[in-house]
Amino acid sequence: MFFLFLGKKRRVHIRGCRKWAAVLIISLILAAVLPFGPDKVRVSAEEISLYSTAAVLMDADNGRVLYGKNADDFMANASTTKIMTCIVALENADLNDIVEVSSYAAGMPKVKLYIKAGEHYKLEDLLYSLMLESHNDSAVAIAEHVGGSVERFSDMMNKKAADIGCESTCFLTPNGLDATRTLTGEDGSEECLSHGTTARDLARIMAYCCFESDKSEEFLKITRTASYSFVNEEGRSFNCNNHNLFLNMMDGALSGKTGFTNKAGYCYVGALEKDGKRFTIALLACGWPNHKSYKWSDAKELFSYGLEKFEKRYLSEAKVEKRAMSPIPVKEAQGDYFGEEVWVEVKINGSIEGKGLLLSEEEKILTRYDTVRELQAPVREGQVVGHIYYIAADEIFCTQEIVAASSAEKINFLWIFSKIIKKFLL
Repeated sequence: MFFLFLGKKRRVHIRGCRKWAAVLIISLILAAVLPFGPDKVRVSAEEISLYSTAAVLMDADNGRVLYGKNADDFMANASTTKIMTCIVALENADLNDIVEVSSYAAGMPKVKLYIKAGEHYKLEDLLYSLMLESHNDSAVAIAEHVGGSVERFSDMMNKKAADIGCESTCFLTPNGLDATRTLTGEDGSEECLSHGTTARDLARIMAYCCFESDKSEEFLKITRTASYSFVNEEGRSFNCNNHNLFLNMMDGALSGKTGFTNKAGYCYVGALEKDGKRFTIALLACGWPNHKSYKWSDAKELFSYGLEKFEKRYLSEAKVEKRAMSPIPVKEAQGDYFGEEVWVEVKINGSIEGKGLLLSEEEKILTRYDTVRELQAPVREGQVVGHIYYIAADEIFCTQEIVAASSAEKINFLWIFSKIIKKFLL
């Protein structure tokens, strides 16, 4: 319910910061204004034809799924895992670190750099090996150096995934090779985990790597490099070439990572930025040999769809009802005389300038608001008295606080005494 209060009033400005029951209010707003679930995809699956078993086109600025095909199906994702390996390493270690290779890392299967146990490599060089050539041995060497072990590094990967909002991701290896692990509970029960994620989560991870992480610039530099050469501490020289051919297939292509295992099929995760629009895509099970090129076809199809069908709309274009900013009565507040009705002015806290999202032609940005019916003195400037909700595609994308503009004190003995003295003196 949206609360309104109109009528004649005296306005007293108020100051302070006291939160109201925001969780309850937002829950009521969601129930009142959202006829669909927040993850409902607003485009028809028939509009796009893809080879991929699962696919997502995502608005990289806010995580909204613009197109989804089996978006939440848990699947193997092969070497696309390495985008998480890379960003976790960048965020938790120094590029100039020297990595000592273990026999376990050196024993990883192809595709590999053929590092040898006991050799030493600069972490930066191994990250280029990881992301350009997708070397499995480099991935394990990185994981062991940063996390102390593959298991502990996997825990770091899963924590990062959870922290950025991934709900269905389980990384057991840093290289994306298919793996399972059995966990035994205190009660003796067993749970079997498999390495994998969903197209939604994978596109979300890519958005974080490219646009949100403090190490996004380093991530993009690595993944956009066409060719990279280096020499290890023992004097062996190496050259790595970028296998992300899509970088040269479409204007605006920003970053990406391929992957393949027999279980996962061909996979791809990518990012594109053009005309003020930023997208990420995830493609899982996009064909098997001999259909290696299917992923490029699907990538172009999704990105082209996004560029054609969606335009950037700004929240500032939405109209907020004037009634949302109506003054609010304050009970037991000090005024100029006994029995005076005191009201407070309100204002919006924060700015939405520059905030926007990608919408189709049919979609609009709506606003809803809630405010309290009345306030109880004392009231402080900045005290939250309501919220404005910016809604698009049946989802709340932004919330602004409505706050008190000044402060008002509660009637007390000194105030009463001062009014009595004033009355008699006059």
